[in-house]
Amino acid sequence: MKTPNSFATCLGTCVGTCVATAIATAVACQAAAAPAGPPVHWVAAWGTAQLIAEKDNALAPEQLTDTTLRQIVRLSLGGPQLRVRISNVLGTEPLQVDGATVAQAVADGRPDLVSGTLRPLRFGGSAAVTVPAGAEYFSDPVDLPVKAGTDLAVSLHFTTAPVRQTGHPGSRTNSFLVKGSQGDAMQWPEAQAIPRWYQLADVDVAAPAQARSVVAIGDSITDGYGVALGTNTRWTDFLVRRLADQRVPDLAVVNAGIGGGRLLRDGLGPNMASRFERDVLGRSGASHAIVMIGVNDLGGQAHGNTPTAGGRARLIDDMKEAHRQLVARAHAQGVCVIGATITPYAASQYYQPDAGNERERLDLNHWIRTSGTFDGVADFDAALRDPAQPDRLLKAYDNDGLHPSAEGYRAMAQAVPLGAVKECSYAVRRK
Repeated sequence: MKTPNSFATCLGTCVGTCVATAIATAVACQAAAAPAGPPVHWVAAWGTAQLIAEKDNALAPEQLTDTTLRQIVRLSLGGPQLRVRISNVLGTEPLQVDGATVAQAVADGRPDLVSGTLRPLRFGGSAAVTVPAGAEYFSDPVDLPVKAGTDLAVSLHFTTAPVRQTGHPGSRTNSFLVKGSQGDAMQWPEAQAIPRWYQLADVDVAAPAQARSVVAIGDSITDGYGVALGTNTRWTDFLVRRLADQRVPDLAVVNAGIGGGRLLRDGLGPNMASRFERDVLGRSGASHAIVMIGVNDLGGQAHGNTPTAGGRARLIDDMKEAHRQLVARAHAQGVCVIGATITPYAASQYYQPDAGNERERLDLNHWIRTSGTFDGVADFDAALRDPAQPDRLLKAYDNDGLHPSAEGYRAMAQAVPLGAVKECSYAVRRK
């Protein structure tokens, strides 16, 4: 029997191996050269503005130590996938989230979840994430088909409480707390209800290429002061319903209002000039902003003070310039801006405005309507004022002399010019 030639055997083995390697390499190269699918078009279907949670708005450290926080948000647009943005933008130390889930909520004000919809949230494939101070992180995409109007439950587990909490006190809906890591639990019968949001900035959905988001940014009137808990009757909620009734497709609405917010100075939260990039231009798929701001700037100058004529004129000039700056920044990003007039507040027991305040309001509203600065105008003043007393809200629309009633919020949604929302040269140019 002949002994095989070791050299020939080795040669044959090497040739076979080389051929196999070459084939595998060719296949890999072909796959790499193949065109990738279109990138996912993310659109913010829900979002909120961030404040420092302090005093009564902050949770005690023991409330968030080894605690799961489940927050309920209502989506204004649907899609086959979603992602969640965690916020530590106002934190002073890294934020540690040790586990997170997302699911559809039962939509009756409870923290319970719809069977079959629970999904884990991952961050770079990991269940835990550390978000640096001043930063915000998106989760990995999650396959969870949702529709507009879906109530989504986002659960975050904290082993240790954030050093300084980032949040939003004007949620107008309950969030829930339970001890331990319970993001996977479908029912929370013993949960503690908290009417605020924490460490949560956005929920984006994967949407068609033409889908967009309209961001409403303003003060407590946009934030929905006076809205009954869990009713979703802010003017932005009514706008979502109006868009659905008018069959305006693929358009989300995000509420970035802050109670007490001002245009030029910090109030209960950052001034609008400083937060515009984050709260409007930084939203996924944002194509329009509806800007309603100014009542706290105007009312605040006379609250406990006696403003001079020069001070009043300077304030109005500064407000007009701030608006021009916002619009220029938005247009540079392909975002259109709808300016909204300031609603009457002569009956406000808080500000108790004088004739000078009313003149300033009328001056600013006239400029908003006629200056050509904006891509459209939502005339909320005309929609809500009492024709017999135009410095006051119509009685049917009045909650407290400053904030509208639920019917007033409905009237505001009707006053949004849909033509300006549907079309915009800057938004088209960006595409």
